[in-house]
Formats: sequence, C-alpha cells, structure tokens
Amino acid sequence: MKLPLYLTSIMLTVSLSPVAADEAFPPHRIVGNIYYVGSRDISSFLITTDKGHIVINSGFEETVPLIRGSIESLGFRMSDVKVLLESHAHSDHVAGHGLLQELTGAKVFVLSGDEEVIQSGGKGQYLYTDSRWQPCPVDRVLQDGEKVKLGGETLIARRTAGHTRGCTTWTWQVADGDRRLNVVVVGSPNVNPGYELVGNKDYPQIADDFAQGFGILKKLPCDVFLGAHGKYYGMLAKYERLKNAKVNPFIDPSGYRDYISERDEAFRSKLAEERAGK
Repeated sequence: MKLPLYLTSIMLTVSLSPVAADEAFPPHRIVGNIYYVGSRDISSFLITTDKGHIVINSGFEETVPLIRGSIESLGFRMSDVKVLLESHAHSDHVAGHGLLQELTGAKVFVLSGDEEVIQSGGKGQYLYTDSRWQPCPVDRVLQDGEKVKLGGETLIARRTAGHTRGCTTWTWQVADGDRRLNVVVVGSPNVNPGYELVGNKDYPQIADDFAQGFGILKKLPCDVFLGAHGKYYGMLAKYERLKNAKVNPFIDPSGYRDYISERDEAFRSKLAEERAGK
C-alpha cells in the first residue's frame, strides 16, 4: 500500500517517539467494515457504520496522530468516531484515550475494573504503579456480556480479566458478502513478567480471573481472529499474505483455538510453579 506523503511524515514522527513501543504500520482493511489503524505491534481497530465509527484502543498519546492519519488515509473522518473502546487499561492501549476523545468527542465505554485506571490516568493499576497518562472521563461502565450498539453494529464486551481487572475481549459479527463471520478481538490472556498468581495482596483474585477468562475464551465462536497486539494473531505474516490471497488470512479459527490453548497452558504452568514454591 503506497501511503500519502503527509501520512508517511506522521508515521516517521511516531516511530521515532521515545514513548512509542514500536514503529508505524500501513492501515488496511481486515474484512467487511473492520480496518486496522494501529502500529506495528499495538493494535487499534476501526469499525465503520453509517451512523459513525467505533475505535478499539487509542495506543499511546503520541500514536493518536498516527491513528488519525490512518483513518483519514482510508477515506474516513476522525470526526465521525463516536465510540472509543479498550482492550485493557495499560498505557500502550489507553494512554491516548484522553487526546482521542478530545479530538472526536467520542463516548468512552470501559468494562468494570478498568474504569478508575482510565479516569485517573493510570492510578490503581496492578504492578505498573508508576505509569501515568492524561486522565480520560468514562461515559459508561460496562459489565460482562453488555452490548455496544452503533449504526447496526453490535459489539459484546466479555470480561476476560487477569491481565488487568477489566481486561475485555470484544466479539461481534461482520458481514462478508452473503455470510456472517464471528469476530474476536482478544484483550490479553498473558501473565506478564512480575505478575504474582499466588498470594497477591494487591490483586487477590488474579488467578481466579485468569481461569474464568480462559473458560470464556475457549467457548467463543471465532472466525476472524484479532487481538490487542498484532503478535497475538500473527498480523505481520497475515498482512503480507493478504495482498495476493484468494482466502482472507485473517479468517483463522484454528489459529485462535491454538493461541488460546497455548496461553492457557502457560498460565496453568506458571500457577503450578508458584503454588509449588509457596
């Protein structure tokens, strides 16, 4: 995809930022009305409708200009973003919420457990206590299974906590020709370095939350496999295959099942190791 000069400039600025976690990446259509507008590893998704658009994840504040450039290069307007969602309240996914909300006036919806972190600009996180960013008001606090509707699209918030207290996996259906495909954007099933699963005084229910989250993830129907980081779903390789593919590589139900199974096994292994060491 050849990018316009102004977007190339924006991408260069973002990729050189000392805060940004990685480099820019070309925006692209995934399937139907779902587009990728994030960076090389930190995912942001655009879901378009005739009543306005939804964005999942704002990235860092420094990546918001990248997201804007990506949306506009795809032929859409930033001012049409009406709803802003998140996968989980870590800085690489929500530090840009305040700026993006100011630019668009979008309503900010957050699953219960992450709302205080976003509203305070990073206070109340587990482990990452020194991470701070611009506070962002939250318009609606969601519960597990609640629906977010806009312009005929209905996204469902599933609580797959553990990674954060309100870690959210988003599911919905997308039209692809004459068929409907199940989309899953995985929040994060990962036990980060430094996480304590046993005897955690700050987040006592962390192991139970992870276990319950995996129970949900294993049951979700999935055709289109996406996630909060591109590496979850092999975005780089799939993007390269997309250019000449006869079958959309992002339609990957087996890849989803394998990923969730492997992450669940890693969680249970870490839990067993900690229990044995206590």
